[in-house]
Amino acid sequence: MRLLPRHVAVLALWLTAAASSQADSGRLLPRDMLPQYQAECSACHLAYPPGFLPAASWTRMMGSLDKHYGSDASLDAATVQQISGWLQSHAGTYKRVTSEPPPDDRITRAAWFERKHRKLDPQVWKHASVKSAANCAACHTRADRGDYDDDNITMPKGTSAWWKGE
Repeated sequence: MRLLPRHVAVLALWLTAAASSQADSGRLLPRDMLPQYQAECSACHLAYPPGFLPAASWTRMMGSLDKHYGSDASLDAATVQQISGWLQSHAGTYKRVTSEPPPDDRITRAAWFERKHRKLDPQVWKHASVKSAANCAACHTRADRGDYDDDNITMPKGTSAWWKGE
């Protein structure tokens, strides 16, 4: 069978896309990570992947930074506008994140988060090296790079026995 040049081009494009999606499996941060988002948000906590929440949650969060979960995280208007636009364009739209925002717009109260962590004993969140469910990096040691792959989880010392198993 003889392939026409445009068929070869389509096949090459498809193979490139397939290879890049394989290389990113487990990676949840966008390739075009906004430096302002990274700098501002990671000054206090992990800069969570924007896909962890629906757009409505990010809108409310960015509109109330003066009372951001008990802290004043206010930013100048231009930075708020820039980060807000970026979050909107990268908000969760896939099967993990529904359009229904989680209670209080908390990632840790999202149905997908609770489902993924259902086998952990609730005491793990209170362990000194974990402190809360929002501390993803305690177990997801590559979370700062957007890697939440289950194969890369390292339970902190003293917590591994708190896995409820199958």
